[in-house]
Amino acid sequence: MEQHYDLYTEEDLKVWKKLYSRQYENLQGKSCSLYLECLDGLNPVLNQERIPDFNELKKALSLSTGWTIEVVPGLIPVDEFFQFLSERKFCSSTWLRSYSQLDYLEEPDMFHDIFGHIPMIAHEPYAKFMQDFGTLGVKHKDEPAVVKALQNIYWYTIEFGLMEGPHGLETYGAGIASSFGETNHVFNESVEIKDFSLEEIMNRDFVNSEIQNTYYRLESFEQLFNCLEALPNHVLSN
Repeated sequence: MEQHYDLYTEEDLKVWKKLYSRQYENLQGKSCSLYLECLDGLNPVLNQERIPDFNELKKALSLSTGWTIEVVPGLIPVDEFFQFLSERKFCSSTWLRSYSQLDYLEEPDMFHDIFGHIPMIAHEPYAKFMQDFGTLGVKHKDEPAVVKALQNIYWYTIEFGLMEGPHGLETYGAGIASSFGETNHVFNESVEIKDFSLEEIMNRDFVNSEIQNTYYRLESFEQLFNCLEALPNHVLSN
């Protein structure tokens, strides 16, 4: 599949500009500095002025970390997703939500995939973690317990992860970075923030159709990067 850039409409551009400008401002003082630095670094090809051209974005990613973008129709089977990650290919839709859907989607669109995920993939240590994550999934694709553990880790870190920054709680997960409402919800006093626990995350189910009420906080990205090494043995021994 490929992106058909000429098919985007003025309405699509209006949606993109609104989503980008609103969320860029909203993330200041809430997102971790690494995400914001990576986002700014991609500014020539990822900004609010126009819908991103995947060909340009692929070139920028290739130069920074050797990753590319694999266009998919929507959600794909988990084994295919693992395979793409292991090959340094991040899956993205090309469709964009309507203006009436600015704050809620049942399925991730291009804004989530590109604005939420791509900036961090432009950072090599994080890009390697994502590749290692996919490689581990490919290796253990026929072991349901490991696959389930990986899906849980992906959800509570890559999608909805928090970390302790120099000035307090910060966001880094793509599901938060791409959501105006979730970004603000994280800092609500009623939300439960728990210290990162691989054991707990592996065994905690999640619901992908509603806003989160429990999040896990890293001490540093090294804590995340190091968690994969012992995962299979840890899961299979229980």
